Amino acid sequence: MIYAYDELYLNDAMRNLGEAFDYSATVLKIPMDDFLDMFIISGIAEQFASGVPKFVSGLSGTELVWEVLNRTRENIDLSAPQIEYDYSPEYWCGWILAFYQWNTGKSFKEIKKYLPMNEIYKLYPTLHEAAEEKFVDIANSILERKNLPTKLQTVRRAIGLSQKELSEKSGVTLRMIQQYEQRAKDINKATASNLFVLAQTLGCKAEDLLE
Repeated sequence: MIYAYDELYLNDAMRNLGEAFDYSATVLKIPMDDFLDMFIISGIAEQFASGVPKFVSGLSGTELVWEVLNRTRENIDLSAPQIEYDYSPEYWCGWILAFYQWNTGKSFKEIKKYLPMNEIYKLYPTLHEAAEEKFVDIANSILERKNLPTKLQTVRRAIGLSQKELSEKSGVTLRMIQQYEQRAKDINKATASNLFVLAQTLGCKAEDLLE
């Protein structure tokens, strides 16, 4: 297996990204997904992902946050450096994210698309004491599942309707159909009326559309 960068830097990378998420979330009160967005937008995530020594091991977690904020925000009043870090859920989220990125070679942007930080956080209770490879297996299964077409998309394509045609025939907005098919909205939580008209238009049962 080819990893994102030399394993020599991995422990530093995991520790520093763990510290960065702990500091940004618990001290600066920046939601983890917001910080990950800034990490990506700043360009530092790309360099971190390729193992540039300055970013994976040359900066502390606090300094990494400062570097990100200096590139993405103006007039930031930064808190004092954090010296000690608890093994908090936020720390674990950054720590395991660094391992997953190194192990898979995926970009942080690609990971966030299918596995945002709030979902990683939900895995903390069951996985924070497990081997890192267990997280990799579960995260990969989540990405694989999200890459599969939804049942709505499968049924729609099977009868040869475009999203626009389904919208026009069912009365459900095109945007709503797109969100269901992209999993931006959970079709399992759709209104009964939307499920009914979609199923009626597609010639199937409402439960055939549920994920």
